[in-house]
Amino acid sequence: MLYKIGEIAEILGVTRDTLRYYEKRGLVKPIKDAENDYRYYDFWDVNFLLDCIWYRAFDFSLEQVADIFKMESHRDISDLFREKEDEYRAVIRRNELLLERSEHQRAEIARIERLLGKCVIAMCPAHILYFNRYTEDFANSPQLNRLSREWLGLMPFTHRYFEISMDDLLGEAGRDYRWGLELSSYYAEKLRVKIEPPIEYRPSVQCVRSVFKNIGKGNFSPRHMHYMVDYAKDNGLRICGDASGILLAGVMENGDFAGYFEAWLPVE
Repeated sequence: MLYKIGEIAEILGVTRDTLRYYEKRGLVKPIKDAENDYRYYDFWDVNFLLDCIWYRAFDFSLEQVADIFKMESHRDISDLFREKEDEYRAVIRRNELLLERSEHQRAEIARIERLLGKCVIAMCPAHILYFNRYTEDFANSPQLNRLSREWLGLMPFTHRYFEISMDDLLGEAGRDYRWGLELSSYYAEKLRVKIEPPIEYRPSVQCVRSVFKNIGKGNFSPRHMHYMVDYAKDNGLRICGDASGILLAGVMENGDFAGYFEAWLPVE
């Protein structure tokens, strides 16, 4: 029995363009009606198309599938599967890391209720970072733009990161701060990120740790951390470094964007 291209496409669940591609590559040779140029496929064509679908199920590309049928040795096909196995392993490693990152993110979000407006003494995690914005102005240089694109590729393992100098935090009017992206040393090692300028390394140090909330556009300010400064003073601790933090989550509250930030204030 012969089948039209539309019937084969419906039976096998493939597109007509895919069938035409396999025909172009010589994998199937449908009979063409000389009068209307309709294509008709027989059972032999269907067998080849089923084999094509089988290989595609391994996520081989159309081009690879077409090439497989032109290979002269089964060993060549085995080598192609070996290469595909390396791709699978890379995907598995990536997905395992994404699963771990998702679990970490849920733990970070859980800290919002536990630490919002409250202070504890803790060691901040070691991390690497780079800055691309100073208060409201983005740095715009070829080097930083290239680095930004590279680090965008590291998402979602990065955090949005801010840093406020100790002088600005303790001053009266301080609104100067730096923004960038941060990556914990743990994920930096897993992702094999090189630490070289302008990337900076921050070691783990003792800090006052808390979570604060910023509501609305343009309202981010060092004043959000003044209660942490007061906590340090009340407990006889000396502030000994720049304050920093990461964005944990953002939600809409009464029509305004509310960002929840985990903050760290180095003390001794």
